[in-house]
Amino acid sequence: MSVEIVSSSPRRAYRAARTPAKTPFRPEIQGLRALAVLMVVAYHVWLGRVSGGVDVFLMISAFLMTLQFTNKFDRDQSMDLIRHWLHLFRRLLPASAVVIAATLLATFLFVPRIRWLGIVEQGWASLLYFQNWLLKAQSVDYYAEDRGLASPFQHFWSLSIQGQVFILWPLIFAAAAVAAKAFRLRYRVLLTYLFGGIFVGSLINSVFYTYSNQAQAYFDTGARLWEFALGSLVALVLPGLALSRMVRVVLGWVGVLAMLGCGLVLQVQTAFPGFIALWPTLAAAAVVVAGQSGSRFGVDRILSSRFLIRLGNNSFALYLWHWPVLVIYLIWSGKDHAGWLSGSAVVAASLVLAFLTSRFVDAPGRQWKWPEVRRRRAAIAIVAITAVAAVPLAGWRYALDEENRVLLSEAQRNNPGAKALLPAYIDTTDPDAGILPTAAKLSKDWANLDIRCKGEMAPGPGALEKNCMQTLEIEQPDKKVLVVGNSHAQQWTGALKPIAERHHWQLYSLLRGGCVYAAPGADVSEVCAAFNAEVDQYLKKHKPDAIFTVATSASPSSPNERLTSGFEAMARAATAQGIDVIGIRDNPRFRSSMSNCVVTKGPHDPACNPPRQSVLPDQPPFTPLVNQIPGLSLLDMSDSICTQTTCPGQIGNMFVYLDNNHLSATYAASMSEELERKLMAATGW
Repeated sequence: MSVEIVSSSPRRAYRAARTPAKTPFRPEIQGLRALAVLMVVAYHVWLGRVSGGVDVFLMISAFLMTLQFTNKFDRDQSMDLIRHWLHLFRRLLPASAVVIAATLLATFLFVPRIRWLGIVEQGWASLLYFQNWLLKAQSVDYYAEDRGLASPFQHFWSLSIQGQVFILWPLIFAAAAVAAKAFRLRYRVLLTYLFGGIFVGSLINSVFYTYSNQAQAYFDTGARLWEFALGSLVALVLPGLALSRMVRVVLGWVGVLAMLGCGLVLQVQTAFPGFIALWPTLAAAAVVVAGQSGSRFGVDRILSSRFLIRLGNNSFALYLWHWPVLVIYLIWSGKDHAGWLSGSAVVAASLVLAFLTSRFVDAPGRQWKWPEVRRRRAAIAIVAITAVAAVPLAGWRYALDEENRVLLSEAQRNNPGAKALLPAYIDTTDPDAGILPTAAKLSKDWANLDIRCKGEMAPGPGALEKNCMQTLEIEQPDKKVLVVGNSHAQQWTGALKPIAERHHWQLYSLLRGGCVYAAPGADVSEVCAAFNAEVDQYLKKHKPDAIFTVATSASPSSPNERLTSGFEAMARAATAQGIDVIGIRDNPRFRSSMSNCVVTKGPHDPACNPPRQSVLPDQPPFTPLVNQIPGLSLLDMSDSICTQTTCPGQIGNMFVYLDNNHLSATYAASMSEELERKLMAATGW
């Protein structure tokens, strides 16, 4: 793809096309980048908070790119976008690929197997610039206090957004150049309107998205475009500004101080990337506008110092290294945050790795002339660089899938799961039988139904549209059973699905994380109350034969189990409408991951086999309701999750838990026959 801006002289046009458009070097911007990366590293490592430094990076990157393309236009140069993209990603990928490959090696050496698959998937997302979309889909909490639970690739979200904008922005520049030439418009003015519109639209979207779902908004490309648009606007209006020396001095200092104080003054946990992110980006914009003040009192003298310029030259590599070094250290040490001493060691190691990467990876890559001769060579170079990370990622994923395939082929004999707790069970497993799901696959072993609700069960546009799932559609099902509530209701779909298939039921679900299904007035959050109200309206239009939900709530590593708020009132209201209610007892919960305990300490370690009485009371809290409400059936599957004396993390060569409180889908499915027996006996179906 190429957009030609024709010169008045063919010879001049040829020379201009062969001469790269250079943006004058501004040392204070390099120093600003150094400050931004220092903020990111310091806040991540020692304070466990977001600094606003990443937002500064995003703004600066668009500022520099805008200068580059406006210079091309002014010099009548060809906007060869394909060549531009090849050149750009050939410079960005080497350091990223090396860090990804090194992080994979560290993961293999120091990270428990239960996290391998998730890290491999995020490695692909990071390499291919869609990490932010993956994290958004997973609704990852970027502000989680335990950094040891984060992915070592999580910080690639910002680089992914940058990569996406590095594709989008040149298209805007090129399209504007064509329009400016065709309609005799002023190029910079046209761009100002375009980026002004993007700034306003994206900022409004960011504010509302952050208010409604901050965890997703944080990683959303659309909610971040205004930060790039701000950088472009600064580049476009800067030539028309004439500021006095004193104004530049004041503006520079105010900008730097505001930028450094952002993370300390603001509580960004629920505010970024909404309007609060204007603070660090406008502060950085002030420093850029101040530029070279020409005064010995100007902050630009500090920003232009040799130390900060050199650190700025290594800022990209330092950003790449600091997060995986921190996360891998925390996983290896078992800590949830770094102290001042260990944090200093993490920073020192990151600095060394950053300087080595810049010296022996980044610099040689930038000086490599062979790929610059032809596009094909540049494409070959990008493929070769990508292979540094892609080959180990693909090989590792294949090995994990193959391990899982071999174990599944022998699962019927070697992995009885909950069946091992039945009185009539006879053990025929091999002595060296593996555990299912494999440790690497465990984090993905969530129970889910087949497809989104459709036809008569589809909720239609609204809050429930994305929360409704169903098994494959059945003509004239014998019963319609709705699973409703939170993730602890969802996990039982792994056991209910085979039952539904055997009895010709249509199984479907309305689920929202953290929300028990309860009657109006129950002690639940506003979000959950709104969700439950939507479910109530849905039930009036789409009446099921039965509702399946969790009736109790267990406490982590404690026998203090309670009836879920509003359960009894909900059961009475539903049964009064002719809807059967099936309430199941909650499974035990723990303060730490049971699956991680099994992997790191072994299935027979006492820590992985807590006493049953320490996590469950003798009688479930719903006991007083038994046989008290017609149409209400109450089930207790504790004997399929715990032995008479302990509640193990591994039973019948299966991981019982995904984490510290959720059952694995594989283990839930192994309880299907026992759940069916109890369900039929309780309901009389």
